[in-house]
Amino acid sequence: MIPNNLPQKIEQLESQKKPNLEETEVVNLGSEKDVKETRINIHLEAEQKKKMIDLLRQYVDVFAWSYDDMPGLSVDIISHRLPTDPTRSPVKQKPRKFKPNLSLRIKEEVTKQI
Repeated sequence: MIPNNLPQKIEQLESQKKPNLEETEVVNLGSEKDVKETRINIHLEAEQKKKMIDLLRQYVDVFAWSYDDMPGLSVDIISHRLPTDPTRSPVKQKPRKFKPNLSLRIKEEVTKQI
């Protein structure tokens, strides 16, 4: 049975502040040759940060750092294919127009992703 306050809980969850990449720092859990990078929060206290890094290093073998670390995993799960008909040529859609302020935010996000 679905609780009545589920939409409220979802709205609260979506409105919470989400961490972004500027609030994290890169930590290498491997060696200089065998780089295993992850990110941790920059707002951790020095002692918490040290404990977190030590804990992650202790369990570094638990994480999958590449596809090779996941034997038996089907390629179909991680592959992306578009179900297109090879006999048909692609159709170019007309460019979509956005509001100027939204367009700037989109450009920033794309630049951040690149």
